[in-house]
Amino acid sequence: MSTVSIVVIIVNILLAKILSVGTTPIMVWWERRVAGFMQDRTGPNRCDIGGIRLGGLIQAIADMLKLVFKEDFTPAHIKERFLFTIAPAIVFFCSFMTMAVIPFADNLVIDGESFMMQAIPTTLGIMWFLAFAGLSVFGIILGGYSSENKYGLLGGIRASAQVISYEAAMALSIISVLLTYGSINLGDMVQAQGGVIFGFIPAWGIFMQPLAALIFIVTAFAESNRTPFDIAEGESEIVAGYHTEYSAMRFGLFQVGEYAAMSASSAIIVTLFLGGYQIPWLDTQTIQSNINYVILAIVILLPLKAFFFAKWMNKNYNWLDVNDKRHKEKNILIKGFWGIAIVISAILILFLVTGLGTNGVNIATAVIQIATFIAKFLFMNFVFIWIRWTLLRFRYDQLQMLGWKVLIPLAILNIVITAIFVVATGS
Repeated sequence: MSTVSIVVIIVNILLAKILSVGTTPIMVWWERRVAGFMQDRTGPNRCDIGGIRLGGLIQAIADMLKLVFKEDFTPAHIKERFLFTIAPAIVFFCSFMTMAVIPFADNLVIDGESFMMQAIPTTLGIMWFLAFAGLSVFGIILGGYSSENKYGLLGGIRASAQVISYEAAMALSIISVLLTYGSINLGDMVQAQGGVIFGFIPAWGIFMQPLAALIFIVTAFAESNRTPFDIAEGESEIVAGYHTEYSAMRFGLFQVGEYAAMSASSAIIVTLFLGGYQIPWLDTQTIQSNINYVILAIVILLPLKAFFFAKWMNKNYNWLDVNDKRHKEKNILIKGFWGIAIVISAILILFLVTGLGTNGVNIATAVIQIATFIAKFLFMNFVFIWIRWTLLRFRYDQLQMLGWKVLIPLAILNIVITAIFVVATGS
């Protein structure tokens, strides 16, 4: 195995790990800030290290450290201690593995050798996602069952009923997507979304299969046990459901698993329905043939971004007293952001002057596509957070009725319509 192959593999694994697990503190912080904004309050903004709050991110890091150092207590009445111990790990592992087949960019070609830009270079694609997304619920069921607690058991039963109804609707919605693209390979699906329909509309899955997109997004919320589908833990009804008896890092693994599942769901939604790494009207070949113009646009946009960031930071801190130590944070962040923007701009200008070469163009295109994917990924995570703090939890009977009486019939109808269209057009 060549050095280039090893580097590409490491980069892909790091991307999958960071986006699925490494972003958890940021997602916790982001959720609290969005919730605070929607409820007309500030959210976490007090915890700091020498005046550095990072907008409240230090609070999320402090909470994570608290879970690490808390006592990991196992109640004496629990008999199935092995199952009780591995349940959080199952949720965490399965949620992490679903990210392993997400393509972060088009195939990278270096010295004539092509590399798939995903952590596990397999063509199983959507089948891999469905397999591990379905397995993750076993951790919740085992956690509730092994707790030997009525609230935990109820949470496990609710989770099993929910996954049966919503996995069926999710799988049926994906069949329409498979009929449209004619492949289970996620890379092929994203490449197909690089074109346009009717001459100007990006050929994204959300435009090609709007009903499938709606059904899949709803079922993805249910798969990740996020509000309004969080009946498995329903604090107002069954205390905390399946993780009532858990503490310390085993409880923390459940929480990390939830955010990893949210991240994985966001990534697969972006891949199937939002064009993945594709930029509207700029497919891989177009970017490569116009790479100098693309880099020049980035060079212009970076200082503008730094300017507006500095303006926003000054406005955000103007309520503080002149001698408040938190002004130090503002100055550090503004200087840091300007420094990063200037360094990146200088490197890009150097590339423009000296030329990139064939490998350089391919690598630059991959970096741009990875950045595009991450931007869409973060947007979809914001939608998950937005929905959580907007909608109320469904009642158990309402949730089941939505799955069996609404989503599944709609998914079957969409399959019929898509199949008729594919046969009629021969596409």
